[in-house]
Amino acid sequence: MLAFTNAKEKQSPTIIGAGCKLTGDIKTDHTVQIHGHVVGNITADTVVIGRGGKVVGKVIAANLFLHGTLDGPATVSTANIFSNAQMTGTLAYYTLNITGNTGLECKLTKRKDRKND
Repeated sequence: MLAFTNAKEKQSPTIIGAGCKLTGDIKTDHTVQIHGHVVGNITADTVVIGRGGKVVGKVIAANLFLHGTLDGPATVSTANIFSNAQMTGTLAYYTLNITGNTGLECKLTKRKDRKND
């Protein structure tokens, strides 16, 4: 089944599917789902990196759901890190939720800047 959107639909997600490799930056006000491989920076409201997904670059988001691999820094409001997740770099967050045994090899830093960013 294919999903199509039109100009009136303002909430369509950006999806990088399994087996797809994208080199370049992604910037959106909505959700980005990564199931493939992205080399570049991602700025979005919500970033979901799926189990087979990998991002090499910086992530800036209100919400991060990390099931796959993130090689690079992330600045988020809420980070949700799930079992089998891998991350290197610095994770700056207001709220951190870790579920299961993860492969975090990153620096964790609680954000002290204003929460309304």
